[in-house]
Parts: sequence; structure tokens; C-alpha cells
Amino acid sequence: MENIRMLSTLGLMGAMRSLSSAFEAAHGIHVDADFAPTLALLKRLRDGEAADLVILTREGLDEMIGEGRVAAGSAADLARSFVGIAVRAGQAHPDISSEAALRKSLLAARSVACSRLGASGVYFAQLIQRWGIAAEINAKATIVEQGFTAERLVSGEADLAVQQISELKQVEGIEVVGPIPHDLQTPAVFSAGRMANARHAEAADRLLRYLASPEVVPVLRQSGLEP
Repeated sequence: MENIRMLSTLGLMGAMRSLSSAFEAAHGIHVDADFAPTLALLKRLRDGEAADLVILTREGLDEMIGEGRVAAGSAADLARSFVGIAVRAGQAHPDISSEAALRKSLLAARSVACSRLGASGVYFAQLIQRWGIAAEINAKATIVEQGFTAERLVSGEADLAVQQISELKQVEGIEVVGPIPHDLQTPAVFSAGRMANARHAEAADRLLRYLASPEVVPVLRQSGLEP
């Protein structure tokens, strides 16, 4: 069986696990996938790590195309992702329905778990900075270097977790309260591209076409993403 190596941002981990299996069953091509935040993947790619296909934020993919690492004509936007808030299962859901309510709920939390390297972490840092509450939130924040912020809800380290909804949904024992109000969001767009030096270029192109096709839409939606 042919093997292709894919590096993907954490935001698509839930969807990619089932889509990779479906693709393998249909085409006889195994997808060896590795998941990490976009910023971590960009560093690995710049350090020379080999892959056939990458899924990054649109900005990250554009950087890789600009550096000649990803084939320019191969880029495909796959999904949009929104940042949400989660609590441990069974906990009361805080009010996050408006800018004022969200700000109040964040300040009232004992600790907020947020990511450092992911798109949601960068977005959240800018949001609390803009509101002038960065010092207060950061003083009690639980910073997650890589991985899922919602795991810190299950362990009891934090009251609220902030991350892409598709990443929050990867963790058992939590409940997604909902997305941050839409007028505050800049949705992350996740895009795929074939590496310029891909060893299995043809197989990578087949996977790309599959991921950009309408048949994957229900799986994306189920994992908390918008096509």
C-alpha cells in the first residue's frame, strides 16, 4: 500500500482521522498524519522536515508557497473554524452571548486555559489586549504550549478553555458553551497544499481533491468546522 505523509494543524485533527480512513478504504493509500499547531509545523517545515501534503492556516500556507516549499497551484481552502469557550461537563455555562458578557465571564473565571502557538491563542491574546484585561487574565491563565486546552478543564486546572471549536470537541468530559460572539471573530481558514518536493505527488493530489470535495462536508460540520 502506498504511504503518504501529511502534517496538519490541530484544528483538523478530528475530521482528518475519519477522512483519512475513508480515503484509505477508497483509494488504497495510507495517510501517515502528524498533528501540531500551525506555528510549530511552520518551524518544522523550515527545519527541513519532509512531507507530501500540509494543512495549515491560510496565512501559514501562503508563507510556505512564498518560500517555495508548497506548490503554488496546489492550494485549496478546506474549512473555516471559529473560536469557542468550553467548561467541564456538568458545570454551569457562563454567559458569552455579548462582548460585555464574555469579558465579565473571563474575569470571573479562576483560570482560563488558552494555547500559546495555535491560531486561537494568538487571537485570544490580541482580544484581551484590546480590552485592556490582558494583565489580569494572563496572571491566572493556564497556558498550553501544544495540544488541547480543554484537557485542563478535565484536570481541574482551569474553569474555562478557549480554542477552535473543532479542537475543543476532541476532548471527552467537557461541554462547548458556544462560539465567541461572531462580531469579535476572525475565523481561521484552514488550507491544504502539496509540498514542492513531495515524494508521492500524485497520491497527495488525490488526497487534496478528496479533501476539497463536497462529500467531506458532513464530516467537517460534525467536527465543529464550516466548509
